[in-house]
Amino acid sequence: MFEAFQNIVKIPELKKRVLFSLAMLAVYRVGCHIPTPGIDSQALAHFFKQAQGTLLGLFDMFSGGALEKLTVFALGIMPYISSSIIFQLLTVVVPAIEKLSKEGESGRKKIIQYTRYGTIVLSVVQGLGISIGLESMRGPAGELVVPNPGWGFRIMTVITLTAGTAFIMWLGEQMSEKGIGNGISLIIFAGIVARIPTAIGNSYRLLSAGQLSLFVILLVLALMFLVIAGIVYVERGQRRLPIHYAKRVVGLKTYGAQTSHLPLKVNMAGVIPPIFASSIIMFPATIGNFINVPWVQKAAKSLTPGNWMYELFYVAFIVFFCYFYTAVTFNPVDVAENVKKHGGYIPGIRPGKETSDFLDRVLTKLTFAGAIYISVVCVLPSILIGKFNLPFYFGGTALLIAVGVGMDTVAQIESHLITRSYEGFMKGVKIKGRK
Repeated sequence: MFEAFQNIVKIPELKKRVLFSLAMLAVYRVGCHIPTPGIDSQALAHFFKQAQGTLLGLFDMFSGGALEKLTVFALGIMPYISSSIIFQLLTVVVPAIEKLSKEGESGRKKIIQYTRYGTIVLSVVQGLGISIGLESMRGPAGELVVPNPGWGFRIMTVITLTAGTAFIMWLGEQMSEKGIGNGISLIIFAGIVARIPTAIGNSYRLLSAGQLSLFVILLVLALMFLVIAGIVYVERGQRRLPIHYAKRVVGLKTYGAQTSHLPLKVNMAGVIPPIFASSIIMFPATIGNFINVPWVQKAAKSLTPGNWMYELFYVAFIVFFCYFYTAVTFNPVDVAENVKKHGGYIPGIRPGKETSDFLDRVLTKLTFAGAIYISVVCVLPSILIGKFNLPFYFGGTALLIAVGVGMDTVAQIESHLITRSYEGFMKGVKIKGRK
């Protein structure tokens, strides 16, 4: 592993990208400790101690602890993800946006610009809801979390939280462009990983006090290792469809028959479905937690992790986004046309429409298997952790995102190393597609 890091240093461009990503993540973590003005931090911390294992605890995990302290990055990157979901759905529904998506780079930039505007709007709405909710919250001794409530505090909080989300969005885009890996995913990854030391400390204190047994700790650790192993195994799994190319004559050159393959991953959508699903459920439920209305509070309580209604909606959204995101990123008709254009065919399947129908059937079955896998990984550990009343929320969703983002980032580093004729980052590990 040490030799692998030495290889990274030997490539100036890769070294620059890795250091840039690390620097941006460091800036993000610093911002997670800058509090929003006008808040009694001790009273707010007491409130969040009671929210561990709830949806607020899950939201706090994605923001890396920024919501618990109500820092300038308290909203995290979730408004941007929600805005991305809205515009991806509109791409299918609204003809004008669908036309933009087919205009190449210029259309893509226009949709990204609209997504940014949508992020600001959602941040303003969430920031206003949180500021109003904070004014009604009280600490353990009955003291107000907001000592000086009113529109002055609300406007200041909305501006602060919206600016924080806009800055995180900019950080993520800069990391994707100038760094290594997907910037938005790395920010979520950093928020999850940052909670591990606190979770370990809380577990140790409960273990020392006798409130948590050693057997439960070992059982949860074993479960986490099993889930991680399962994630790595399935994420690297793929269905390879053989593609045969007939003998071709190009100009004065004759090319012999060739055989290749089309790799289709079991989980084509990656970590996008659980992130999108969490974002959709978090938006109304988080606002509901801050509104002191009985029926709203009851509805918000029903959407907490471990509750059957939350898990039902969560699984439904995961399955939906698995199929939706796969359909957006992989078009069987286009793939079939490209294969036919280059003189290729799948053995036993006629080129053209039959090939696209065959690809669609295979992809539907793979996506169903991938959706079941993601649902089990995200829901089952979360339910078990909720039953054991552990003092942190680090279930299957967090593990899937952390492991998935880590594998994607390592794969990008691996790609840079291999293209420069250096030994791979994961020396001694056989990677599919690598000879």
